[in-house]
Amino acid sequence: MESIELYLLITAFLMLLSVLASKLSTNFGIPSLFIFLGLGMLAGSDGILGIHFDNVELAQNIGTLALIFILFGGGLDTAWKAIKPVLKDGLILATLGVLLTAFFVALCVYYILDFTFLESLLLGAIISSTDAAAVFAILRAKGISLKKKLTPLLELESGSNDPMAIFLTVAILQILLLPESSSVSEWLFKFFLQFIIGGALGFVFGYLLPHILNRIHLSFYGLYPVFTIGWILFLFAGSSMLGGNGFLAVYVAGIVANTKEFVHKKNLIGFHEGLSWIMQITVFLALGLLVFPSELPDVALSGLIIAFWLMFVARPAGVFLSTMFSSFTIKEKTFISWVGLRGAVPIILATYPYLQGFEKSNLIFNIVFFIVLFSILIQGTTLPLVAKWLNVESKSKDFKPEDIIASPLFYHTLKQFYIEENSPAIGLSIVELDLPTDFLILLIKREKDYIKPTGSSILKENDMLLIQCNSENRYKRVLKRFAS
Repeated sequence: MESIELYLLITAFLMLLSVLASKLSTNFGIPSLFIFLGLGMLAGSDGILGIHFDNVELAQNIGTLALIFILFGGGLDTAWKAIKPVLKDGLILATLGVLLTAFFVALCVYYILDFTFLESLLLGAIISSTDAAAVFAILRAKGISLKKKLTPLLELESGSNDPMAIFLTVAILQILLLPESSSVSEWLFKFFLQFIIGGALGFVFGYLLPHILNRIHLSFYGLYPVFTIGWILFLFAGSSMLGGNGFLAVYVAGIVANTKEFVHKKNLIGFHEGLSWIMQITVFLALGLLVFPSELPDVALSGLIIAFWLMFVARPAGVFLSTMFSSFTIKEKTFISWVGLRGAVPIILATYPYLQGFEKSNLIFNIVFFIVLFSILIQGTTLPLVAKWLNVESKSKDFKPEDIIASPLFYHTLKQFYIEENSPAIGLSIVELDLPTDFLILLIKREKDYIKPTGSSILKENDMLLIQCNSENRYKRVLKRFAS
């Protein structure tokens, strides 16, 4: 029996190598997802390390857990004000667009493979969801900003189309294996029920989370991330057990939570971004280990045909038909079509037929894996060129890629100041304090309430102020003026 130390050593080596190799994404525009998958394949049974991994159920469970935190982190980093103008278009694209894409892919699969149309539709459903996280990583690395409505639309679509793809895959698979189990009307009812329950619970949990975080007054900051992790897992499991879509629930919860202010908000966003990266690396390494590269040449021809059909026919048809009444231009719709990168979700969904004992599961998995590799390599590396060619870049000179990246505050710059009796600050508004530009009052605690300060906020006796100031000397000098 091999020691736990050996497994830990291999895991640590692969994770560190993945992080270092991700620099290639920044320097050369190679999608990080491709790098993580490649490392997993090199470490697998057919690769250099020869690690034998064929536990499909474990890989699927890892994928499910990863998706929970990736979707919540994506929602938490999504501004409601940004997606509100494109909410209708985004939801149509994430539902009808996915359905249409699956249908058009099925047409191709039906004619080139020995599949029934329902089996073809299963493969179409598996490959129908997009992974725009890779897109934004590439665009940020190249310093490219998209026009105003494109970025929130792609964020919304990538986060909300996964539940639709998962539902379609599970439904079609069950119909194939148990054809007498449910009628079309029953599946439609289940679909609406899943989305209603998942969306409603996501809204409630997302609304409650900031209020709870502001009132529990935990003694240590480290307990706040622990609480959010437990909260998310409870939401996902509870929603799924009640018949809702757990993935939609956690994504909606993240978006709703971000609309409110709460303690350690920026730090928690930074924490969940880091957690999302851990999950992405883990799931792609696991999926890379699961595949046998020696089997991919056998599906290369059919995989290429389906991949080209998906990129140039199925995805554009789904986008153009589902957005025909939107205000987006033809060039913008074309770019949205090209942004349809395939990522972790299709490969995870490709494990579902395995666990259900579907006879063509191995063929489906290899084809899907090949399409994902081809998609992220071709579409991912050409995104900056396509954005320039279609003229969908923002002309704003103020854009900075780092502005949209959640970065936590440094704890040593955060201070607390108690306004004592007879302090000169009592009765003054914040604007009247004449504070330096880098001296920020972030929060006012007044008895049991937390107040978001503005320039007109009046300070009172016994107020506790949360202050950020990079300079310790400046902090002491400014507050000396307000000491009693």
